[in-house]
Order: sequence, then C-alpha cells, then structure tokens
Amino acid sequence: MLLRLVFGQWPPVPVGVTKTEVFGRERCQEYVRWMTSFSGLADLTMAHRRDEARRFIEWLGDRATREELATLRVPDVDAYMMDRARLLRRTSLKGVATRVRGFLRWLHLTGQTTHDLSVTAIAPSLYAFEGIPSALRTEDVTKVLAVTRRDCTPKGIRDYAILLLLARYGLRAGEVTALRLDDVDWRKEVIRIRHSKSGGTSFLPLLPEVGEVILNYLQKSRPQTSIREMFIRCRAPYRPFRNGSSLYGLIQLRFGLAGLIITGKRGPHAFRHARAVSLLRAAVPVKEIGDLLGHRAADSTLVYLKLATEDLRAVALEIPVGARS
Repeated sequence: MLLRLVFGQWPPVPVGVTKTEVFGRERCQEYVRWMTSFSGLADLTMAHRRDEARRFIEWLGDRATREELATLRVPDVDAYMMDRARLLRRTSLKGVATRVRGFLRWLHLTGQTTHDLSVTAIAPSLYAFEGIPSALRTEDVTKVLAVTRRDCTPKGIRDYAILLLLARYGLRAGEVTALRLDDVDWRKEVIRIRHSKSGGTSFLPLLPEVGEVILNYLQKSRPQTSIREMFIRCRAPYRPFRNGSSLYGLIQLRFGLAGLIITGKRGPHAFRHARAVSLLRAAVPVKEIGDLLGHRAADSTLVYLKLATEDLRAVALEIPVGARS
C-alpha cells in the first residue's frame, strides 16, 4: 500500500525483457490504440480483448514474431482454442472465441496476417434461454440487508449502501463502483447510472430509503478525500474500487455473516436477478423492467422471465398420459 501511495501504481507494469514479451507488449498497445479510435467499445471490453491478445501471443512463444504472425494458419487457432477450453465452461469459451476473432480480424486489417482467420475461431453453441439464471430468494436479500445494516462500523455503513443499491435498482457491480458524487442530484431526487455494458445513461428516481443510506455513508463513513468516486476503500491509501469484480469479496463476506448458503452464482449479479424476479411477480411490464436494468433490447430482459418459475408452473401444460411412461 505504501508503494502504491508513493508511485501511484504497484506492482509496476512489467517491462518486456525477452523478444516475445517486447513484441507482445507492442502488439497489445497498438491493438488498444486501434480499438480506442475505431471500435467504440467500453473500456472494460477493450481490456478483456487486450488480455486475450496477450495470452495468444504468449502461447505462441518463440513463434511470436512479425514473420511468424504473417504465416498463421487454421491449425494454430484450433490449437489455441483447445488449450483455452481445458478449464473453461461453454459460456466462457464463447467469450474467448469472440475476443480471439477480434484480435485476428485486427491483425488482418492491419496487414500483419495474410489471411483473415477470424472466422476460424470456433465457439460452442449456446442456445437461447437454455438455462435459468441464478437469483437470490427474497428472504435471502432481506436477511443479508438486515444483518449488514446492524454493522455500524464505517465498513458496514458503506457495504450496506452498496448492497441496497444492488437490491433496489438491480444495478451491475460495475455501475455501482462507477458512481460518482455528482451522480446524485439531491434537489431533483434522481440518481444517474452509467450502464457499463450498453454505454448508455439512465436517470432513476432516488428512493427515500436509498437516499438516506447514501447520505449516512457520506456523513459518517466515507474517508475525507478529493476522489470523486462515491464508494472508497476503508483502508489507506484511500482509493475507489478498481471495477465491479472488486465487490465479489465484499458480498461473500456479507453472505457469510448472514449465514446464507447460496447455490449457483454468489456475486453481485444475483441481486440483479432477484430484483428482476420481484418486479415480474409485481406484474411490472417487461419494458419497464428493461428500462430499470438498462437494457437496450427487449430480448435482454426476456431472459429474466425464466426466473419466475412459480408463475410458469401455473401456465404449464399437462403431460399426456401416454407420454409419461
């Protein structure tokens, strides 16, 4: 922490030593500059694509040279995808394939490969609505909020504000960590949400309960700092959360203190799914749910219809007698 305070970043960004490291670092920097100028992707998406490009170049090893890149072939792409598939689920592997395609397409567009190999990165088939997302039960949300509210330490006050935003608005974790002090308009009683996935912005009503909790955090818990992000780490050097993934440990801690045993996903997104279920059961139109969750297309919201399992059972058809055997 002391080194991070003094130098601004620690550990430092590694400097390439071998030819492969230097070559990979240069390619990744060029790739990021190109994406920044032409792709219009979110910063987090570009970071993921950069990291995948770095992995691919490291996998090439001694073949990571300009000359060898120009001679890449389909078996090379297949071998990399098979290597990455060893420890990944189908959904994760599909994301890898998307990122590899982007990197291979950039290599061809910039004349670094002779053939466009982007179409050869094969992804597993994922079928629409094939699975049911993990969601917290209403009683679980109530319990973890109640237990966290009783923690009157600075960390407890901060964590309660974060959990309440997740539970009441169904925000993504990255949208919570990206909140800034000027995103809350106290006079108009609205809160501005920058949607990390779609890149859009929403202005939502500031619920009285949420406003009181945020105000309590700002007055009693938030460290005195010039940083404009709303939520700050409790230990010096005071700094904002790096990204939404930083909330995972915080939420695991609160689940443990509440004595909850969660099956399926146990991160911030489970609150988002739980909020969608509660709105569906309250007969809120799907369009309004999508607006709250920051969805651009209705199809993105329809996936949450699967979560209302009790309601779906009520309209299920009887299995024909002859088919039961």
